[in-house]
Amino acid sequence: MEVTIFGIHLTLNPIAFTIPIGDGWNVYWYGILIATGFLLAIIYGLKNAKRFEINIDRMLDVVLVTTPVAILCARAYYVIFDPNGSISSFGEFFGFGDSSGFAGLAIYGGVIGAAICGVLMCKLRKINVPDMLDLAALGFLIGQSVGRWGNFINQEAFGTLTGSTWWGMESVNTNAVCGEGLVHPCFLYESVWCAVGFVLLHILSKKRHFSGEIALHYCAWYGLGRMFIEMLRTDSLMLGPFRVSVLVSFALCALGVTLIAVIRNRQKTAVSDATYFSQFVENEEETKEETEE
Repeated sequence: MEVTIFGIHLTLNPIAFTIPIGDGWNVYWYGILIATGFLLAIIYGLKNAKRFEINIDRMLDVVLVTTPVAILCARAYYVIFDPNGSISSFGEFFGFGDSSGFAGLAIYGGVIGAAICGVLMCKLRKINVPDMLDLAALGFLIGQSVGRWGNFINQEAFGTLTGSTWWGMESVNTNAVCGEGLVHPCFLYESVWCAVGFVLLHILSKKRHFSGEIALHYCAWYGLGRMFIEMLRTDSLMLGPFRVSVLVSFALCALGVTLIAVIRNRQKTAVSDATYFSQFVENEEETKEETEE
């Protein structure tokens, strides 16, 4: 596939290589990039688990169970909200008999599934849930930043025409949907947004004010960016006339910002009350001593 992005001409092939099994088993760049992002997230988790006071063996137990559940939820989310498709059989849900394989995944479905299953597994393995969510949030940002490049290889998840003569990308796929011209490289916007978010939250994680703070910042950061990026896309999953990801992003961002504000305010109030009480007692004791003298 011939692709032009920011004036650079590239030739992309979604298939990385073919394994000589049967009629040939194609291995796609999309899967490789998703797996790479997942691996980097795991490596980060292993190196930083101690800082979050998480037992590594128990963490791996949570990851091993949560990962397949998250993938199934990402697939189910896509199937439910895809306006242009439906499945007619159980096998089709898993891509059996389809040359495209297990195609059609939605990141929000995966995040929601991972969060729910992860919480349950943390309870089972006796891991502090907020601490695990903090570490997982940083892993999500790594995986999402790397994985979005799989969309570029497939020439999907792009936006509307930019109206520019140099800003954007163009391929057969984009021309088929938007007409000739450069379109917004939404995959790049989200990849960069997640990478910047990872750096900022990694720094913040070294001085957390409370367990769960990083996860809430993830909700606020990713939700904010995804909400605006999703408005540019041409392939959004729909709920009636509404873009599902815009609604979910807004709710996620609002939830994160609200809870951070509420918890931080309570912490400040608690510190203020404690300081006042301490000062009051100290002054009271001094007054008592002066009276006795």
